Amino acid sequence: MVAMKGRKSSSKNPPILSHEFVIQNHADIISCVAMVFVIGLMMQVTSPWAYTFIAINHNITNTTEDPTAAIKYTTGWKDACAVFFYFLITIIMHAVLQEYVFDKISKRLHLSKVKLSKFNESSQLIVFYGLSALWAIDIIIRENILLNIWALWEDYPAPMSFSLKLFFICQLAYWLHCYPELYFQRVKKEDIPQRVVYATIGLFFTSVAYYFNFQQLAVILLTLHYVGDALLHSARLVHFIGQKEKQTRLSFLLANSTYAFVRVATIILSCVVFLYGLRQVEFKFDYVTGTFNTPAVHFAAIFTISLFQGYLLYLFVAKQIKRARENAAPVVVKTKPKQKQRKREGKKSVLSEDDDLPEVDQATKNNLRSRPSAKTK
Repeated sequence: MVAMKGRKSSSKNPPILSHEFVIQNHADIISCVAMVFVIGLMMQVTSPWAYTFIAINHNITNTTEDPTAAIKYTTGWKDACAVFFYFLITIIMHAVLQEYVFDKISKRLHLSKVKLSKFNESSQLIVFYGLSALWAIDIIIRENILLNIWALWEDYPAPMSFSLKLFFICQLAYWLHCYPELYFQRVKKEDIPQRVVYATIGLFFTSVAYYFNFQQLAVILLTLHYVGDALLHSARLVHFIGQKEKQTRLSFLLANSTYAFVRVATIILSCVVFLYGLRQVEFKFDYVTGTFNTPAVHFAAIFTISLFQGYLLYLFVAKQIKRARENAAPVVVKTKPKQKQRKREGKKSVLSEDDDLPEVDQATKNNLRSRPSAKTK
């Protein structure tokens, strides 16, 4: 059997189903798995089963009474099937971007191994943050969420539009795909814990906001978070690619200012919604309708969000202080040990004495040194 074409071509094809074979051809393998669901739509027997994975489910709009009504959705167990299918699509898109875009750019830059790993990580995150932020801004504008901010608690729990539901399905799929990518991208062991924690935090906050029906609030908070992190990773790429001090300083100044503002704005907006807005409506807990408007949920959400954002802000400030101290520290000139200097000075002391004499006297003195010393009687 001939191995399928992978990301990294080599003169020898690795053994079938070996680690190297799976890593090189994981995009092709997963593409075949995704095609099973697509082909299932074409057959009458398997189309309902495949539809569960590909389409968006849990429609609550009654189109028979009002055909022009906008279709609205709620959460349900079938969302796990959709997340799995888009999880496969995300892995494929990750591999395509890495092979046809980022690998070609990194080869021209001639980066070291450490910088190459950071370049690939920042490049992938910029694409995800940028597309997610633009998509979220489009949802906020179309559904008039920001200008109608009081609807976040007056209409809770509000059903989701198609675009909003698909947005969260793709967010959950992305954070889940980060785990197998640790294997597919050959991430170093020392970098794995940090990336696992980062992906777990993103998956936790996104899934909790989705299943507790705080999607409209979450889409605003995610937009703030993604814009701040996208600028920070963009500044890192400017530093790697441009390597010009002026451009790097300007990019980091913009990124750092936005990052700090985003952390504070997230805490303020969360406090307004949970501590003021949702307390204006009736407290109610109903799992069937998806209503979780209770004081316990309010305080748990505020505590978790404030703790996480405060921790990020603390790390950010500590890092900036450390960099400022390193830049302000005086340059230390390494001096040679005194013993070595004394030995060298002892060897050069005779020559330094002769250097002070004229050339004729130096030759005479050298001749006298070369003669054997007379024995005294």
